Amino acid sequence: MEWLKRFIQDEEGVTAIEYGLIAALIAVGIIVAVTAVGTGLKTTFNTVAGKLPAGAG
Repeated sequence: MEWLKRFIQDEEGVTAIEYGLIAALIAVGIIVAVTAVGTGLKTTFNTVAGKLPAGAG
């Protein structure tokens, strides 16, 4: 029964979970940013490719 009391009072696991959630949110933010930049670059390259002469590519 003593181990159960120590387990409930132990906050190290909670801290690890919080750090994990923060890391996950940062990862989602990076994925969203990279996806947005990638979409913008694709549009830019398609625009440039469309303006090149037919035999240039």
